Amino acid sequence: MTEARIFLIGAGPGDPSLLTVKGHRYLTTADVVVYDHLVHQQMLRLVRPDAETIDVGPAAPRPLEQDAICLLLAEKAREGKTVARLKWGDPFVFDSGGKEALFLHEQGLGFEVVPGIPSSIGSPAYAGIPVTYPEAGDTLTLVRGHEGDTSVPPRVAWSRLARVKGTIVTYATGPQLAAMVKALRRHGRPASEPAALIYRGTLPSQHTIQGTLEEVEKLVSRPAHREAAVLVVGRVAALRDHLRWYDARPLFGMRIVVTRARAQAAELVTRLAQLGADPIEAPTIQIVPPEDPAPLDDACAQIASFDWVVFTSANAVSHFMHHLLAGPGDVRDLKGVQLCAVGPATAEALARYGITIDLVPDEYRAEAVIRALGVDRDLTGSRVLLPRADLARDLLPEKLRRAGADVTAVIAYQTAPVDLEAGGGPDIYRMLLEQRVDLVTFTSGSSVRNFVTALGPDQAADLLKRVDVACIGPVTADEATRLDISTTIMPSEYTVPAMVRAIVEHVQVRRRDKEGDKR
Repeated sequence: MTEARIFLIGAGPGDPSLLTVKGHRYLTTADVVVYDHLVHQQMLRLVRPDAETIDVGPAAPRPLEQDAICLLLAEKAREGKTVARLKWGDPFVFDSGGKEALFLHEQGLGFEVVPGIPSSIGSPAYAGIPVTYPEAGDTLTLVRGHEGDTSVPPRVAWSRLARVKGTIVTYATGPQLAAMVKALRRHGRPASEPAALIYRGTLPSQHTIQGTLEEVEKLVSRPAHREAAVLVVGRVAALRDHLRWYDARPLFGMRIVVTRARAQAAELVTRLAQLGADPIEAPTIQIVPPEDPAPLDDACAQIASFDWVVFTSANAVSHFMHHLLAGPGDVRDLKGVQLCAVGPATAEALARYGITIDLVPDEYRAEAVIRALGVDRDLTGSRVLLPRADLARDLLPEKLRRAGADVTAVIAYQTAPVDLEAGGGPDIYRMLLEQRVDLVTFTSGSSVRNFVTALGPDQAADLLKRVDVACIGPVTADEATRLDISTTIMPSEYTVPAMVRAIVEHVQVRRRDKEGDKR
């Protein structure tokens, strides 16, 4: 058999962060990615931009039968390409991975299997149900189900299975779930036995229903009940009351739009996801180098002549340091120059270069910088460099000049608009129109302006009245107000962590109020 060029990778049950380290490595280096329809789209962002991606699921424009998929894998490998076959769950657990691997073996083509978390294991864990427990029987039985509409139960010795004391887990659509539950009940499984249905397991839209086996049977027997789910039957299902964690998080189920530039959105997206939210990335801006880098390069070349350098964002730090280090100088040229960082994120960006920071204002806005630099005193003769964005306000340089400082403001980076409809991203307009969004976040005035421009001023103002709007600080909120958008959430500290905390507090108060109204 030849060296492996085909990798059968388990993508896990839904949550894209459950992809294994090895799976991540092979996926990011593959020339061709052949994927199932249930694979989370976020996982496909890991694929190289120049790699070929092929959807072979039933929802694809040209769905392929299993034999055709096997031939496709072989064909791409013989072309000398590295192929990642991305499969939902685990390739060898109730999947066609075994058939694909056997075909490749018969063709003399090398392959490697990268296990993934099966839905029958991952979904119950996210629902707070351990599929095994010391006092809940000594067996775990996985029963193969089907995604199709068949109402015929699998060929299983149901009379024997019903008598086995332990846990039974299966994944199937409503009609077949009904058939399986009826088979268990008909062969003696107790009507009072705990059971659970887990829909869309490990995703922010996960929904879990608990009850007795009899209650579950009534539910899945309804004609309209067709959605696929993981069914857990056994004493372990009752442990969910004590072990819930995933859907008990403070922002669980909240759909929150993140408009920040994609390169800077990771912190906000990660924090929201960890708290249970479903972050929807819809960047309205992107950070790009200045059109004319000469003024920034000139400032870097004569950096030793300045008394202060004031950084108002982490973007300003990264672009300034890039130009400084790209020239003949290095960080030693900053010796003797005092550095001011506005906000902890900016200070952290400077600290990564091993640079000592002289001043961090107690508030994270331009007015606080002015106070901290001592504009009440005479700054005559002080040379201040201000690397900043192209759309930054003139308040800071103007007041510094009034205090006598010699200010050099240079464009370190630019904010450019991003088309919300480009690149196959989410249709934010439709989601807002259909009320499938709970909250929209803005971290800069430019993100507000570009969001409004993309949707249209009247449409944006109308649609955002139906959801909560979180702005990172008063400057961003002022811009939103100017565009007829009301801010419902604003933190006292103008940072991403503080904004997330403010969102959590707002949601918790809202939910408590709703519970009070029900009483």
